[in-house]
Amino acid sequence: MQAARIPKRVPVGTKYVIEGKPRGKGQVHVFSRYLVFPDGRCFDLPSDVPPAAIPRRHRRSKAH
Repeated sequence: MQAARIPKRVPVGTKYVIEGKPRGKGQVHVFSRYLVFPDGRCFDLPSDVPPAAIPRRHRRSKAH
């Protein structure tokens, strides 16, 4: 099963919803995150988002 891609752009009026409950002093356990679009559609967000890919600089090899 392949996960849906997170949209790069969202329309004005889209809501980002985070649901959670208290977990100890000053902590919150987040159990649900999703987007609600202005037309009522929902888009579930993954619980773990991998870090953005950081482009590597190309190393130049020195000719000896």
